[in-house]
Amino acid sequence: MASDEAEVLLFTDGACSGNPGPGGWAYILRHPGSGRESRESGCDPATTNNRMELVAAVRGLSQLKRRTRVELVTDSVYVGTGIAEWLPRWKQQGWKRKEGGRLVPIKNEDLWRELDRLVAAHDVRFTHVAGHAGHPENEACDRMAVAAYQPLLGRKPGGR
Repeated sequence: MASDEAEVLLFTDGACSGNPGPGGWAYILRHPGSGRESRESGCDPATTNNRMELVAAVRGLSQLKRRTRVELVTDSVYVGTGIAEWLPRWKQQGWKRKEGGRLVPIKNEDLWRELDRLVAAHDVRFTHVAGHAGHPENEACDRMAVAAYQPLLGRKPGGR
């Protein structure tokens, strides 16, 4: 395996019915060398699409038990740009971003902090794919994420 080749491929996606609304996340973690693959999905009754995209990446990377070369494949520009560009600046600014000339707290700070920790523990390369454009694993993750929140649709607040 060439030194720049990924040891594992992590495909992720998040979805929401409404934004905010019920949401789902999913990942497929594949080890091409052994052919092993794991998949997981989950949901949140009141969330945003961006949170679900982050949860998918965090949950997938959390499965790795040792330093690993990872190719993170997602349709989320939010996750990719955040990792590649925004995180270093946010950390320098105390986990804040500039808005209207002043520093304000970043959204989803809890998930960004965890993603930052996980990315630092591995060698992660981000690859963006177009959503709903026929990429087999991205489409599979999308189906899994949507299926995860489907049982939440139609529920009324207060458990009814």
